[in-house]
Amino acid sequence: MPRFLSLIRVDESDVPAEGPSCELMERMGKLMEEMTKAGVHLDDGGLAPTAQGARVHWAGGQLSVTDGPFTETKEVIGGYALLQAKDRAEAVEWVKRFLKTHEEHWTITCEVREILGG
Repeated sequence: MPRFLSLIRVDESDVPAEGPSCELMERMGKLMEEMTKAGVHLDDGGLAPTAQGARVHWAGGQLSVTDGPFTETKEVIGGYALLQAKDRAEAVEWVKRFLKTHEEHWTITCEVREILGG
C-alpha cells in the first residue's frame, strides 16, 4: 500500500503563543487513534519554531547556514504526518479531517505527497 507524507504548513504569526488548545489536542488525539486503528497513521510530529532551526543551503559549490527565525518566509513546515493509504484520494480525505480538528483562527495548508521507493 502506498505511503504519503503530509507536510503541515502554517503561518507562524497565526499560531497562538500558548500553542494548540487542549480541546484541539484532544480532537487530534481521537483522530490519530482512529487513523491508527484503520492502519493509516504511521507517524506524526510537530516541529519547533523556525527561531530554533537552521537552513543549510548548497549553491555554486558553496554551503551556507542561516540560523532561524526565517522572517522572509510566510508559511513554514510546522509538522508532518506519515500515512499509508490505498491511494492519494484516501490520504487527502484523512488530511481534510485533520484540518477540520483546528479552530477557525488557524491557517494551515497540508501538502500531500506520495513517497517513492523504499
